[in-house]
Amino acid sequence: MATVKEIMASSSEWIESSLAEVFPQNLSEDITVKASLYSLTAGGKRIRPCLMFVTASMLDCDLDEVLPFAKALEMIHTYSLIHDDMPAMDNDDLRRGKPTCHKAFGEGIALLAGDNLLNRAYEILFDACLSGDMRKIRASAQIAMKAGIGGMIGGQSIDLDSEGKEIDLDTLYELQEKKTGALLSAACVTPCFLAGVTPEVQSIVQDFADHLGLVFQIKDDILDVMADPEVLGKSVGKDERDGKATFVTLLGMNEAQNKLDEETTGCLNSLRKLESFGYDTSDLETIVKFLSERTY
Repeated sequence: MATVKEIMASSSEWIESSLAEVFPQNLSEDITVKASLYSLTAGGKRIRPCLMFVTASMLDCDLDEVLPFAKALEMIHTYSLIHDDMPAMDNDDLRRGKPTCHKAFGEGIALLAGDNLLNRAYEILFDACLSGDMRKIRASAQIAMKAGIGGMIGGQSIDLDSEGKEIDLDTLYELQEKKTGALLSAACVTPCFLAGVTPEVQSIVQDFADHLGLVFQIKDDILDVMADPEVLGKSVGKDERDGKATFVTLLGMNEAQNKLDEETTGCLNSLRKLESFGYDTSDLETIVKFLSERTY
């Protein structure tokens, strides 16, 4: 079984150089392009492209065919971080161990940089669809849906509207399944469209992704209370500062940890089902273990 470092190294080798080249060379001196690349190439865990790489490998996809979708998804994720960090939203100074985009380039350029990444991501998806291949069209539609009001943006909307308010656990689940879970889901499910798997297999992958999104978010909530900001690479304690409901604030630390364990078990149960179809899920299992135990 490969280690998480080996898995991430393989997926990074696959994605990193192409991320640095997502804009035409003749635009490299444009300040908005520079700001876009500042955030896009800042590193981070690259969990979404890693999940797409590992899931696509498990499903025996052509990785060259998958690459544009991974690039687009990571660009959409990065645009959301740029906007999320701005004063009108979370007002953060640190992201991936570096000053946030608006701190480095100013608020106006940071706003444009996020817009630029989102728009360019859709250009890449449209380009992948020009052949008329319905698998790619469905995969692109899946990413767009998960990024929109029914997914990530919808979660951010609930999040902002909930600041300083008491919300119940069901609302928190909806918020996090959209804000965090939607793009993680897209990372896992997009290869299902490209591989043309059966509806039953796709449903199991979707269940796995739903559990994984909650694993990621609950662990994030725990780390926001307990982590070292230098290790985490971003500010800590900001959820309490902003009056945001989290799994820790609603449930307490012990029950939040219990929920994390429950969702981790849900991930592993889904992987056992995929194994029964003959798929090698060992790398996905390694990622689940990493995400549930991480310190950053």
